[in-house]
Amino acid sequence: MIFQQKEKVINKVIEIPLNWIRPNPHNPRTSFDESDLASLAESIRQNGLLQPLTVRKKDSDFYELIAGERRLRAVRMLQLETIPCIVVDMSDKDASIMALIENIQRKDLSFFDEAMALQQLIEMYGLTQEDTALKLGFAQSTIANKLRLLKLTEEERIIIIENKLTERHARCLIRLKNTEDRLVILKQIVKQSLNVEKSEQLIDNFLTKQKIKADFAKKASMLKDVRLFINTINKAVETMKAIGIPANSTKICHDDCIEYRVIIPIEKSRKNA
Repeated sequence: MIFQQKEKVINKVIEIPLNWIRPNPHNPRTSFDESDLASLAESIRQNGLLQPLTVRKKDSDFYELIAGERRLRAVRMLQLETIPCIVVDMSDKDASIMALIENIQRKDLSFFDEAMALQQLIEMYGLTQEDTALKLGFAQSTIANKLRLLKLTEEERIIIIENKLTERHARCLIRLKNTEDRLVILKQIVKQSLNVEKSEQLIDNFLTKQKIKADFAKKASMLKDVRLFINTINKAVETMKAIGIPANSTKICHDDCIEYRVIIPIEKSRKNA
C-alpha cells in the first residue's frame, strides 16, 4: 500500500505510516520492558489501539512522537503499516514537557529517569524549579528532592534500580557525601534486604561512628599540638640553663587543664636598676 503525504492537520486523529514517525529525542523514558511490550502488543492485536499517539509535524518528511512510545513500539512488534495519531502544533519546549507529564502520570518512569528529565527541562529551557513545579503540578520541594537524586553515581543508580529499591532508599543514601561510603552502605542494604526505616538506622549508626572517629582524630591532633608546645617550652628552658640562666619549669595537672609555669630569675643588679 502506498501512502501519500498529508497536508498539515492539527488536533485531528489521522492514520500515519509507522516509518513516518520518529521517536522524541527528549523522551525521559530510557528503558522498556520487553515482556511488558509483548503483553501490550497482544492486547492491541486483540482489541485495537484504544488511545492514539500524540505527534507533531516536524518537517515535510516525518512526524515526531510526543507521547505514546510504548504503544508505538508495541505496534511495530505487530508489523502494522499505520497507526492512529493525533497531530498537535507544539514547540520543542512544550513537547518535552508533555512527554514528561505523560510518563509521570502513567508512572512509566523510574525516579532517576524522572530526575534526569526534570534537569533536562530546567537546563534546556532556562526554567526555574518553581516554573517546573508549576507546569507539572508538583510542590517546589518535590522538584528539589528529585533533582538531589542525581548526586548518586551511575553505578549506584543501577544497583538501586536492579534491586528494586525505592526513591526513599535513594534519598537517604544522599546523606552520605563520600561515594565509597555510599557503595558500602548500599551493598549492605541490598544484602540484608533492608526496608527504608532499617536503611536509615544503618546510615545513622554509620554517621555516628564517623563523627566519633572525626572527633577522636581532632582531639589527637590537638594533643599532638600541645605536646609540641610543651617540648618547645622545655627546649627553651634548657637553652637558658645552657647559657647560665637558672630557669626552671613546673607542670601542674588539674582536673580540667594542665598548668605550665616557667620561672626565669632576674639578676639583683638589674632588678635594683
